[in-house]
Amino acid sequence: MFKRKKSMENVEKLNSTYVREQEAYLARKKREKKLLKRRMIAFAVLFLIVVGTLSGYYMKQQAIHNEKQAEYEQLSEELKAAQQNQDRLEREVELLNDTEYLLQIARKDYFFSREGEIIFKLPEDSEDGEPSY
Repeated sequence: MFKRKKSMENVEKLNSTYVREQEAYLARKKREKKLLKRRMIAFAVLFLIVVGTLSGYYMKQQAIHNEKQAEYEQLSEELKAAQQNQDRLEREVELLNDTEYLLQIARKDYFFSREGEIIFKLPEDSEDGEPSY
């Protein structure tokens, strides 16, 4: 290996137009290769930036979608409860339009009596089952 290096030092280049053209051609190819490499690196960096940005945007949109989905489910439950409450209230309105039902409530809650009827209020039972006096 050492001998070769020494022998290459003794070789002199030809100074012809062909050699100069070949050297210029090789230099141009080397420069083109270097520019191609730089371009490829620039495109790779640009690609990574675009992919990173789009990935971030996608994750952000996914989080927003999940929030909206949870909110939708919560509001659906509230709507269902409100509809059930509305149905119950509509039934109650129908019952309140019935005079028999009103009289029954008046007797039970307000101790109204029919003619000739006497109402006795009994003491309510306590939790242990014994009447409270």
